[in-house]
Amino acid sequence: MAFKLTDYEAYDFANRRHIGPSPQEMADMLKVIGYKTLDELIDATVPESIRQKEALDWGRALSERDALHHMREVADKNTVLTSLIGQGYYGTATPAPILRNILENPAWYTAYTPYQPEISQGRLEALLNYQTMVSDLTGLDIANASLLDESTAAAEAMTMAKRSAKSKSNTFFVDENCHPQNIAVIKTRAKPLGIEVVVGSPDTLEASAVFGAIFQYPGTYGHVRDFTAEMDALHAHKALGVVIADPLALALLKSPGEMGADIAVGSTQRFGVPMGFGGPHAAYMATRDAFKRAMPGRIIGVSVDAQGNQAYRLALQTREQHIRREKANSNVCTAQALLAVMASMYAVYHGPDGIKAIAQTVHRRAARLANGLEEHGFAVEPKVFFDTITVEVGALQRTVMQAAVAEGINLRKVGDTKVGISVDEMTRFDTIEAVWRAFGIDRKATRDQAYRLPDAHLRTSEYLTHPTFQRNRAEAEMTRYMRRLADRDLALDRAMIPLGSCTMKLNATIEMIPVTWSEFADLHPFVPKDQATGYYEMISDLSEKLCVITGYDAISMQPNSGAQGEYAGLMTIRNYHESRGDMDRSVCLIPTSAHGTNPATAQMVGYKVVPVKADDDGNIDVEDFRAKAEKHADKLAACMITYPSTHGVFEETVQEVCDITHEFGGQVYIDGANMNAMVGLSRPGDIGGDVSHLNLHKTFCIPHGGGGPGMGPIGVKSHLTPHLPGHPEHDDAVGPVSAAPFGSPSILPVSWAYVLLMGGDGLTQATKVAILNANYIAKRLNDAYPILYTSTKGLVAHECILDTRPLNDAGGITVDDVAKRLVDSGFHAPTMSWPVAGTLMVEPTESEPKAELDRFIDAMLSIRAEAQAVIDGKMDAENNPLKHAPHTVRDLVGDWERPYSREEACFPPGALGVDKYWPPVNRVDNAYGDRNLVCTCPSMDEYEDE
Repeated sequence: MAFKLTDYEAYDFANRRHIGPSPQEMADMLKVIGYKTLDELIDATVPESIRQKEALDWGRALSERDALHHMREVADKNTVLTSLIGQGYYGTATPAPILRNILENPAWYTAYTPYQPEISQGRLEALLNYQTMVSDLTGLDIANASLLDESTAAAEAMTMAKRSAKSKSNTFFVDENCHPQNIAVIKTRAKPLGIEVVVGSPDTLEASAVFGAIFQYPGTYGHVRDFTAEMDALHAHKALGVVIADPLALALLKSPGEMGADIAVGSTQRFGVPMGFGGPHAAYMATRDAFKRAMPGRIIGVSVDAQGNQAYRLALQTREQHIRREKANSNVCTAQALLAVMASMYAVYHGPDGIKAIAQTVHRRAARLANGLEEHGFAVEPKVFFDTITVEVGALQRTVMQAAVAEGINLRKVGDTKVGISVDEMTRFDTIEAVWRAFGIDRKATRDQAYRLPDAHLRTSEYLTHPTFQRNRAEAEMTRYMRRLADRDLALDRAMIPLGSCTMKLNATIEMIPVTWSEFADLHPFVPKDQATGYYEMISDLSEKLCVITGYDAISMQPNSGAQGEYAGLMTIRNYHESRGDMDRSVCLIPTSAHGTNPATAQMVGYKVVPVKADDDGNIDVEDFRAKAEKHADKLAACMITYPSTHGVFEETVQEVCDITHEFGGQVYIDGANMNAMVGLSRPGDIGGDVSHLNLHKTFCIPHGGGGPGMGPIGVKSHLTPHLPGHPEHDDAVGPVSAAPFGSPSILPVSWAYVLLMGGDGLTQATKVAILNANYIAKRLNDAYPILYTSTKGLVAHECILDTRPLNDAGGITVDDVAKRLVDSGFHAPTMSWPVAGTLMVEPTESEPKAELDRFIDAMLSIRAEAQAVIDGKMDAENNPLKHAPHTVRDLVGDWERPYSREEACFPPGALGVDKYWPPVNRVDNAYGDRNLVCTCPSMDEYEDE
């Protein structure tokens, strides 16, 4: 047989790996929809008026091997030294079992926020462990399941204190010993809210003049101070006290709760999470029980399922942005779940004895270091410290710091005459000796009993007493524990997650690999710029490509979530108006269909939200929009719109809306939540947008991590560029919105790898297939579930809304019943009751092959048939598979007195036979959980049935 050259491109990542349907499957789906070619479908779906004129092009797409080679070359330009800079970021040892079984495990990193508790019990337990760990260490009653970073947590604590304190003051006191980035972010958050911030020594606090005060513990320069007296003074004047506490220090030091603090915040980075040039890391917040309903973020609670078995769930502010909108506690709708899980597992892995031993080792080595410096004539401050000291070196500052770099160590510049040193878990004897050499000291470290913590500062209360933190010392048991939790959950490694507006697409393994390279993982965010050359090259290249994709002129990578991107975008608009003297522009027009974070964000920047109606087709009512823009012409600051719309349609009036906003002096914020329908086809910067945030954890493949991390960089037009977020470490005039200059940069390699692997053509094809998959599902399901909103041609964008309300009206089958029954078929439910109550919004993304789409469609059609049987009286209205869903293994083997078979219950169409996913609990009782709120690990008696 003659040799014949194949035209199959084995290394075409876009079409062979990322995009799900094959060419033949696409042709079959197009036939069902009624179009001959994919381009014909796209031309009918996307209005010609908004189509971009030029194709995306930055050269050929790279193969997986070439992409890794290129990224390795860039990563090698970073110089990884031992950083003893401190300032909230520390070296830490990630236990290998946690690295392999959590951070590098798609069962954990591809999961979604646990809104569906029945399929999320594993990560809910891990996050409950996190809350218990935080509550124990801080000595406070209740903790949330993480916030974005320490600085934003401090800002959230300030606004929480403002909501909760009975003091009538409008002033907030900030300890001058707080880390500089914490002070800066607090000031940024306070300004638009009209809160006056006073920075000073705790000794100057006038408790009668403030509604709250915040203190760093230990302080940024190492000081350890008991704030009991300050807390008593604040409480005497109806003000609240906040402590930013290092959790490792709390293993030895008196807890904030024992001092009388009302709120504690901080970062759990040093609990096994690499520095990553600034993030992502899980911040925490804990508070007294009296203030639990004012606390932002997600909180895990304990409840029971339909059979009375223990089950976990999201409690309290689960969907507060959608419910309370501009009155929400915060715009935080997700956080750093994956990193919180890592930190909690670090505590489980080491247990209380191990955590205490690590803390003692860190302190003793810091004390040995200080002793050696003092014995050679250097003045060391403070006398009482945990891990950080400040050394007076006078004119030798530059010499000492350069000598330290020559030894492979970064120290902190403090003022013009001092050097800061922070010891951490990774500090060894040879590190201490190298620091001494930088100071001109030739000395060997010894195991002397160095100690600098007086008894009055020591902790006497216990922590991590729950058996979960006691029983997993051996790696074998620890590994099995993590595996058991992972097996309880349904993530992308098991099935499609068709959540509308969430873009649960492929998180390719190749994109994840560089994240854990030391060159990306182990850099301190405040190292000299010449040590982070690779990072700056990556950030610059990714930013340039995102500008090409969006039509904007500049990108800020600082926002570390989508909600943070919204906030940064509106703050940029606010800064722009103020620079022009337009101080009165404070009205923001927002459609009633907008994501709940939009009005919550507008409130955070001091804007008045003016809702805009939707017409009968779900589009923005242009007449109402114009009338309100004209009414508020002198005060119009911005409008916030989503494109395509939150209803999953390309609105043809989007440019008119943008023109109206500009006509009356406002700026246009286009929410990037639905960018997966635009890449390569339309650019927000071309259709009238002045600023947009991009969800890199959606469109650009950073995994959701079970509720974070994420990245929400903003793109802006050139007139807004000078007003983007800055950072004190870069001496910028504009204040920061996040703790680190580039937010969570260690996950940027994921998005960078994605655009390198896909190329412009691949990205454009991905968008087209996302639209194809959504329209295929809409067409197949339209007869069973009316598609709520479509274009004039009957098409949707990249998602569609299935109307399940008729089932409820006719047979009492709720959207919850449909969602829970999908679990029996092995699927995560689509987005429930948003943007329209009682509906399901489906977004399949481009990554799902036709077989998985058909499996989902089969499951939905089966559910529709079961609902019809209830409506027709063939099934009991309450005792049916829909009302009892989901079904567990207990149902399969236990007593059975239901009018349908076990097989019907457990193996409906769509369910896999041998590989079926079994939910660990039946339907969770939310009402019980609300009535009996428990947000820490339950006693071991509750585990008896497990």
